[in-house]
Amino acid sequence: MPSGREERYSEEACFVIDSLQQIGSQWRLIVLHDLQEDEKRFNELKRSTGASSRTLSRVLDDLQELGFVNRRIEEDAPIATYYSLTEKGRSLCPVFDEIEAWAQQWLGESVVDPDA
Repeated sequence: MPSGREERYSEEACFVIDSLQQIGSQWRLIVLHDLQEDEKRFNELKRSTGASSRTLSRVLDDLQELGFVNRRIEEDAPIATYYSLTEKGRSLCPVFDEIEAWAQQWLGESVVDPDA
C-alpha cells in the first residue's frame, strides 16, 4: 500500500508537484509574472500586484531565498530597494507565455460543452 509521495506519484509527476510548491502560490505567481517586464521598486510592485506590504515582503523574501528574485539596494537618498528576476526566474517567462496561450484558448471565451 503506498505510504509516501514517492510511492504514490511517478518521478515526472513529482517534478511537477515540486515545481508548483515553489512557484504555485497565488502571490508568488503574481510577483514573478509582474517582474517579467523589468526591475521594480517595492512600492511599484505593491501597487501593480495589489498585495499588502506584509504579504509582498514575505513573498519577495521567499522568492529570493528560492533563487527566483534578486534584491538590489540603492543607498543614495532616498534609499530604494529594487527587485528583479534571476536567471532562474527569467527561465519561467516561456512558461507564463504558454499558460497565457492556454488560458486564451480555453478560458478566454465561454467554454462550450462538447457534449451539450
